[in-house]
Amino acid sequence: MSSLAQLRPTRGELREMLRLAWPVVLAQVGIMLMGVVDTAMVGRVGTSAVAAVALGHIYWVNVTIFGMGILLVLDPVVSQATGAQDHEGVSRGVQRGVLMALALSVPTALLLIPGELFFGFLRQPADVTPIAATFSRISIAGVVPFYLFFALRQSLQAMAQVRPVVIAIVVSNFVNFALDYALIYGHFGLPALGTQGSAIATALSRWLMFGLLVYFGWKQLHGALVPWRPESFRVGPMVRMLRLGMPVGLQNWLEIAVFSGGAVALGWFGSVPLAAHEIAINLAALTFMFPMGVSAAAAAMVGRAIGREDLSGARRDAVAALAVGMGFMAIAAIAFLTIPRALALIFVRDPATVATAASLIFIGGLFQIFDGMQAVATGVLRGTGDTRVPMLLHLAGFWGIGIPLSLGLAFRLGFGPQGVWWGYVGALAAVAAMQLLRVRWRLGQDIQRLQIDESQEFVVMEV
Repeated sequence: MSSLAQLRPTRGELREMLRLAWPVVLAQVGIMLMGVVDTAMVGRVGTSAVAAVALGHIYWVNVTIFGMGILLVLDPVVSQATGAQDHEGVSRGVQRGVLMALALSVPTALLLIPGELFFGFLRQPADVTPIAATFSRISIAGVVPFYLFFALRQSLQAMAQVRPVVIAIVVSNFVNFALDYALIYGHFGLPALGTQGSAIATALSRWLMFGLLVYFGWKQLHGALVPWRPESFRVGPMVRMLRLGMPVGLQNWLEIAVFSGGAVALGWFGSVPLAAHEIAINLAALTFMFPMGVSAAAAAMVGRAIGREDLSGARRDAVAALAVGMGFMAIAAIAFLTIPRALALIFVRDPATVATAASLIFIGGLFQIFDGMQAVATGVLRGTGDTRVPMLLHLAGFWGIGIPLSLGLAFRLGFGPQGVWWGYVGALAAVAAMQLLRVRWRLGQDIQRLQIDESQEFVVMEV
């Protein structure tokens, strides 16, 4: 590795990291906000409606997360081609991303159909299951624009063009709120459709989000999408992109499944611990959006540096990303550790729930920096084209350490709900340490640009 002086990022590199990161943070919060608004807006319909919409969104996230992870392959492919000023490579990457988004929409839509079976397996209330299943089936109408938006968003971020993403997210969230108001309760001459209206509003908003991104980003996207290149349809390169992207999809699912499983385990202790868990995990998810944005920025900046054969720049970009991501999470950790009760009171007033939530939020403060570290590190590795090993490290940390530790502390050693969260601390600390070591090793190597066409060598680190 280089000396410490050579690893120190410049002010310009730090500014560029922040410039790219904040729109991604806004985008992620905006996507989350649609689900939050949908759930809040059906509150006057009834308790079953609230539960059904919340359940429908959880189902949506778990079904779409794998495809979203696969499309993150566009980070290294497009960013490295951009750095190398390979305009044909950028075009092929973006066009294949569009084709992958369309292909992923088919299995995702099929998985959203059997909602009754899924919710029945999870033993959800009988009055909630049919409503949630209908919500999920209506949501199928938004799958294609959602994946297309995600593919083009990643492409624009890799090209350092983020303004269209911000416009599309902000406008679509305002429209989603207005459509929820109109379709749930029957305003402006429209029928009152309740939870079905909420699902329709979100599906329409996803089409609008995709359309706005294309409209405001067309100047940057035109050269990548027009003309359409026949070689973009070649099976070989497409398979190679899937090989690179599938580990990222699995990595994302491995992480979210552990936290979803924690909610199931907390439910075994009763409604108060489960409610407290939801409060604490929502706060942790909100703060996680910042390092997630930095992770995307890191993938783009590291990828462009590798594309222009500037390995020293890639190393400085990695350090800048880790400094920015962990710096924010240190602030979040201080808030979680010092005012956990005040944070819990934002959501609920019941004394028992507040006390339990505060104890979980405090523990969450201990893993904030680890969470930021592992998120940013995986973004750096993705920018280099390294996806298989980070997935295996996630598997080892979250499933090999986190699940046994959480269950052991919660049930065998009697720590109860807090034991599940101490398991999160152990898992995230282990994953963060392993991913950081992987970054150090990876950036100490001579990294070549990814090549995915038949006429070129396909380079992916396997060890």
